Amino acid sequence: MTLLTGLRSAGLLCFMSVAAWFGPASPSSAQTPGYTRVGPGIEYRLIGTYDVARLDRILGAELDEFMASSTMPTEFRGKFPPARFGVKLYKVRYASVVPEWNNRPTIASGLVAVPDDGAKTLPVVSYQHGTVFDRSYVPSNPDSSMETRIMIARFASQGYAVIGADYFGRGDSTLPDSYLVKNSTQQATYDMLQAAKAVLESLGRTPDRLFISGWSQGGWVTMALLQKLEALGAPVTAAAAASAPVDIRVTVTRWMNNPQPIDAAYLPGVLAIQLQAHENYHGLPGLAETAIRPEYLAASRDLFAGRSDFTTFFNATKPTLAEFLKPEFRASADTAESAYWRRLDDNEAYRRRSKTPLRAYQGGKDEVTPIGIARLPEMTQSMLGGVPVKTVDVGPDADHRAVFIGAVIDQKPWFDGMLGR
Repeated sequence: MTLLTGLRSAGLLCFMSVAAWFGPASPSSAQTPGYTRVGPGIEYRLIGTYDVARLDRILGAELDEFMASSTMPTEFRGKFPPARFGVKLYKVRYASVVPEWNNRPTIASGLVAVPDDGAKTLPVVSYQHGTVFDRSYVPSNPDSSMETRIMIARFASQGYAVIGADYFGRGDSTLPDSYLVKNSTQQATYDMLQAAKAVLESLGRTPDRLFISGWSQGGWVTMALLQKLEALGAPVTAAAAASAPVDIRVTVTRWMNNPQPIDAAYLPGVLAIQLQAHENYHGLPGLAETAIRPEYLAASRDLFAGRSDFTTFFNATKPTLAEFLKPEFRASADTAESAYWRRLDDNEAYRRRSKTPLRAYQGGKDEVTPIGIARLPEMTQSMLGGVPVKTVDVGPDADHRAVFIGAVIDQKPWFDGMLGR
């Protein structure tokens, strides 16, 4: 079964209520100037082209700049093959709904990157992006998203279509950031798959086998999306999750109550937006006030609302969670009985029996996702009798960025092998 037929059958079976929002009453009923309408609530426009020289520069000089602060700054230099094809970049706007708000209709955005290879049928990589503190650092704005550019240069330049959702609260979305909110994130990424299918068909290309991949937050998103797709019976050829915090509750508790010297200095920013995302989407008013020390609350509100950038937030707060959070909130993780901790438990993305081949990626100096968390999918599937998961160790010195680059290098030949290439 292909991506096209799989999503069509799953959508007809389980998403009739969503389709009802795609009619004239949808907020997307008026076509956006400059966009081409290709289906109910789906429109797209060409936003640029990366020629072969630019694609090679992404995996050359731009990669060096991206890795300059990494523990492995030169390890991956020269490890990528030259680009074969130029790539056209299309921004997509599509109708969706917010499950936590009784399926309230909304508009989301994303990217479809298509190789200039002349092929009528294309394998598809759906890439789920990592944590960003600015709503513009997303796939639909690839010039501001290095991770997206790397995926385009690695996969689209070699004959794959690459797609990516911006998530609710990022890109063109006017909603609050849905950071690590499971149902809305699943909805945004699932509906992006359907929007991308319509765009590709409009361009005369047929989407074929589907691969999904993500890093950091996007690794968790990939696992959550996989959970949804498997529940709907939509086929996924393979999945890859790099530095994925698949158990959010355990990850947050480890950050708060068992800090390590390598922990990222931006973890307070992560908790600031994550707490307020749950406050907004799950109706938990006052959650941020119960968790964040009062002297840092205004800076946290400004960061979440987009009124200030991360540097401003960082300079106004503290770099450790022990200094940033209230002691009583940190202690509440011990019993995990409040609504917040129960919501985090519901956000797990691995405790089930899976049937999709998966590779998970870890690194010995990852400052965000501990090795024990990254290994949970493999251990769980082994215990439950699911499809075997392979955990790939990028190396004892691999930090968060090195895990991502190592994962991207490893995924391409693995995916190619499943296509018989």
